[in-house]
Amino acid sequence: MKAAVWRTASEPVQVIDVDLASPKTDEVEVTIAAAGVCHSDLHLIRGDWDVPTPVILGHEGSGIVTKVGKGVTGLAEGDHVVLSWVPSCGECRYCLLGRTSQCRKAATVTAPNGVLFDGTSRFSIGGETAYHYCAVSSFAERVVVPASGAIKVRKDAPLDVLALVGCAVSTGVGAVQNTARVEAGATVAVIGCGGVGLCVVQGARLAGASRIIAVDMVASKLDLARKLGATDVVDASKVPVLDALAELIPEGLDYVFDAIGKIGTTEQAIAAIGLGGAAVIVGLPPTGQKASFEPLSLAEGDRRILGSNYGSVAAAVDFPRLVDLFMDGSLDLESLVSARRPLAEAREALEDLASGQVLRQLLVSGIA
Repeated sequence: MKAAVWRTASEPVQVIDVDLASPKTDEVEVTIAAAGVCHSDLHLIRGDWDVPTPVILGHEGSGIVTKVGKGVTGLAEGDHVVLSWVPSCGECRYCLLGRTSQCRKAATVTAPNGVLFDGTSRFSIGGETAYHYCAVSSFAERVVVPASGAIKVRKDAPLDVLALVGCAVSTGVGAVQNTARVEAGATVAVIGCGGVGLCVVQGARLAGASRIIAVDMVASKLDLARKLGATDVVDASKVPVLDALAELIPEGLDYVFDAIGKIGTTEQAIAAIGLGGAAVIVGLPPTGQKASFEPLSLAEGDRRILGSNYGSVAAAVDFPRLVDLFMDGSLDLESLVSARRPLAEAREALEDLASGQVLRQLLVSGIA
């Protein structure tokens, strides 16, 4: 089969022939319908995060189950699924508490080592081991994933756009609903209006926030933020962000979401919250970077800093619910899609994403 492979920063991403082994116990094979192109893939090829290589890229995807390994229940060939980049082991303390986005085995085995739960890979290139990215690797024609990472969804939903539920939608909407638990009437700012940030905007709208301020440097993204629920916009290319937010909400905001993950935007989010407010860090910075804040201001103002990994979702519950919200018109996913491209254009899609001018691009197959 074909897959997009990355080896080193000195080599471009290449779509080449890759071998895929059959699923083992508690695993399924999925034929990919669509894969979303996300900034986390850019972090990888820029060397911001350390992963074993060669690696099959992609962590946001949807598809159809084509093989089922031993011991799998609840999934069958032909099922439509959205892939989760934090599969649940079902055994660790966090999974047993229902906090599956914090699965210890996913954090210590699959993600850092490029393998599945048994510590091995199903990919190879001419006999050389190739590695999984976050137990998904959706930039491929077919994948093998843990069964807990393939979430069954309704078949009447368009399978290509559902790929976005696997990362952007669950991360953004989940950060509002699960991590921050934004209340009706709250004031919210979102720094960064890419795919995840625009999903934060939609999550704030669904929560009934009274003011939703979108911050970005690209006018077209701010226009779309208004369409998706923002009440105000701030063009960060023209005005100082903190001054603009203070002018709109002088007392400080109840919630500020950093959907970019740069040190500067994280510090802006912390500085912009009001009494009792929370800065929610959604975007992921390179490993080892540190932000500064004044602890006294946090303590005296009862302010909080919240980290949000994967929107604190329980994928098995939240993915089908988010698909239902899309199908009843409460969530707009189609507006997040800048382009649909074939897998062969994976490298070009990543280059376009790096330009900052596009939202989500989908690498689609013939089954989408």
